[in-house]
Amino acid sequence: MQADIVKERILGKYGDARVFIEGEDCNLEVQVISDGFTNMPIVKRQQSILKLFEAELASGALHALSIRARTPSEAKATASSLVQLDMF
Repeated sequence: MQADIVKERILGKYGDARVFIEGEDCNLEVQVISDGFTNMPIVKRQQSILKLFEAELASGALHALSIRARTPSEAKATASSLVQLDMF
């Protein structure tokens, strides 16, 4: 499945989202950052994204879809906890 189709479908549900996609063909990893996930349990976030691809997952056109769904504040907290190491 093409990444642009995946992104378009996610943006159709979460218009404010920032969507990052890695992988190719039928094995994709998506990171979705949206205010729409506020007060939504993690499992419900993932289910809401998976539901957008039910037909492709059922048919085998999409074998694996790994989802990281976060609010902007969660994404910022994760990014700020990363440490950069300089190698000499």
